[in-house]
Parts: sequence; structure tokens; C-alpha cells
Amino acid sequence: MDKARRIVAITGSSGGIGRASAVAFGRQGATVALLARGEAGLAGAAQEVEAAGGRAWTLSVDVADADAVDAAAERIERELGPIDVWVNVAFTSVFSPFSEISAAEFARVTEVSYLGYVYGTMSALKRMRPRNRGVIVQVGSALAYRGIPLQTAYCGAKHAIQGFNESLRCELLHESSGIHTTMVQMPAVNTPQFSWVLSRLPRQAQPVPPIYQPELAARAVVYAAEHPQRREYWVGGSTAGTLIANAVAPGLLDRYLAKTGFNAQQTAEPRHPDQPKNLWEPADKRKDFGTRGIFDSRASNRSAQLWASQHYAAVGTAAAGFLASVAVAGRALLRSANR
Repeated sequence: MDKARRIVAITGSSGGIGRASAVAFGRQGATVALLARGEAGLAGAAQEVEAAGGRAWTLSVDVADADAVDAAAERIERELGPIDVWVNVAFTSVFSPFSEISAAEFARVTEVSYLGYVYGTMSALKRMRPRNRGVIVQVGSALAYRGIPLQTAYCGAKHAIQGFNESLRCELLHESSGIHTTMVQMPAVNTPQFSWVLSRLPRQAQPVPPIYQPELAARAVVYAAEHPQRREYWVGGSTAGTLIANAVAPGLLDRYLAKTGFNAQQTAEPRHPDQPKNLWEPADKRKDFGTRGIFDSRASNRSAQLWASQHYAAVGTAAAGFLASVAVAGRALLRSANR
């Protein structure tokens, strides 16, 4: 389908990866339905989408409300047209030791960060099935495979999304469906979450370095939407390294994170006592926090690993050619040595 004619729905699009993705789709001329709670953030995102060349449509919605999400999808189709791409990004979290999180807080994170994906996927599939076409992109994390301290609720939600998406993908393959679902596993990203997520840490929360910019993540989301046959994509060398290390030596990684994970997620600065908390209410209801967080000076907008993950066939061919060349050279040396 013509990229400029696509209708793309994105949850959590008032900031961070969701907002950067909305702008990236807008740059292609797409119509982007922006779904989030914060009205100021939505307004800012809509302006950026339209400045990039797209068409923006906004709706304030809490993804933890299944009926509200379904009503939003219905409005999108009624007012804009058939949804071609649905991107689940919306989340919330609590930076805290597990012993200091209440049951209500844990449930809220799970409802938004996991069930919000389930409800969004349900609503998208309900409308895509009669047409037998469409793409659903689940924005995940390296933490979908590897839990870290101080983020039990968030890691639990990301693990749940991973299992849910794998099961759903198997069902769609069984049906020979024309609908595709894929997952993009993200690294640490410089988003506003570190300025608005509920934190009980003594110091300012930060993403575990290396840190990447939301625009890099957005490029991966757009690419996944255009190439959804792949089951998942890894973004950033840190994501690849973490997932490989966890597959090879998870117990060793447990001990390493027990020693380093607390300091690695905090800066040297004390946490601001008046930091907003978006767990129950949107932090960007009246103030637009923008796309990026407070770690611009430390964040990168490039990743060789991302290119490699999107061109794995070429990388594999080049690697095979290199190994073949090494083998030929090795045999030649052996023949020379035996003369």
C-alpha cells in the first residue's frame, strides 16, 4: 500500500518512542491517529506530525480501559478510514524495590503496560480480520527477556507482552492470515519517562547506558511496520548483547545486575521531590514534555546493530563470504607450508 495513504494508530504517542514514531510516519505522509492521556502532549505531537507532512488526529484515552480503546478504534475507522497499522507503545512504571510497591500500583502498571497492549491488539484485530490485512507492532524492550532490579512491574509487563505476542503470531500463522504482528525490542532510550514515572529511588532515575534517542527507535518501528514478516527486531548493540548474554549465562547476569543494577539506573543527582507522577494521571496533561528526555548529551541517534538487524541476509552473505575467504587462504598457507 502507498505509504502516504496509510492510516496508523499509535498508543502512548504524546512523548518518547510513540511520538517519534508518529512523526516518522507523518514524514511519509501518513494519517496518524495519536492516542494518549496527556492533552498538552497530544497537541504538541499533532503539530509535529503535521509539520513533518502528515495528517494528525488526536484522542485522549487510557489504554487500561478496554471499552475506551475499542471506542477509539471505532472512531478512527469511522472518521479516518480503515486502520492499516496499529502500534502499541503506551506504558507506565514504578522505579522502586519490589518491597516498596503497593498492590494497587503493581496492578496499575500491569493494566497499562501489558493489558493496554492486549486491548489495543484486540481492537485492531477486530477491524483488520474482515479485510484480512493489517500490521500490529508491539514496542518491546530488552527487558522482555531480561529482568533487572528496581523495575519488577515493568519487566513483568514486557515479559507478558512477549509471550502474548508469540502466541498470537502462532495463531495468525495457523490461519494463514494476511494480518501480521511483530515486536521491536528496544534498548535504553532517552524518553521523558525518567522525569514523570513514579520513583522511590533516592537519586534521579536514568536509562542504563548506552542510551539511544527516540528517533532511532522510531526508525525501527517504521521499518518493522513495513517488514512485519519478521517475528521481532532488536534495536541497539546493548539489546543484542543483553539478550545473548541472558541466553548463555542468565545466572551470571543475575549476579552482575544485583551488583550494578541499582547504581546504573540512577544519576549522581538527588531525585527532585516534586517530580510529576504519571501512574494515575497524565504528567503531560497541561505541560508538553516533548519527545526526548533529559539525557540528550549522552544519547546516540545511530546504531550499526539496527542496520545489521534490518539487513541480516546481506550481513549473513558477507559473513559467509569472509569465512570462505579465510578458509581458502588457510588451505593455501597449508599447501605452501607442505611444499
